[in-house]
Amino acid sequence: MAKKKIEIKMQSYGIYTQWDRGSKALPKIKKHTLLVPAIIDIEFGYILKITGAKGKLIEFEMEHPPFTDDEGNIRPTFTGEHYINGNDWQFFLGDTIWAPIEDKVGIWTLITYLDGKEIARKSFEVYLPSEDDLLL
Repeated sequence: MAKKKIEIKMQSYGIYTQWDRGSKALPKIKKHTLLVPAIIDIEFGYILKITGAKGKLIEFEMEHPPFTDDEGNIRPTFTGEHYINGNDWQFFLGDTIWAPIEDKVGIWTLITYLDGKEIARKSFEVYLPSEDDLLL
């Protein structure tokens, strides 16, 4: 029997509605963009649709500008993993901006891997907002 082909599609990327991490519902796209104003609680990232990969492990990382934790240590790249629990599965990888915003400014690169192979990558430029950006 032929192996089922895994399909991966980036459905959207950019700025999203606020995501409730405890909910099964994914955030909704507000604006397709790679430029993100550093506004507290703004959500950005991408949504992948993966079919035919139930039970497989995805791993992800978020490279970010150097900022410190509460003890003054530089935070490492964010990493994580998740098992795909369905044959028609969607995944949101993203983050939100929190205070202080100044140290969140710069390039954020979000990367997803399946079976150790890179399947998605987007780099977002987070910048200090102008007055027009505050209307988002």
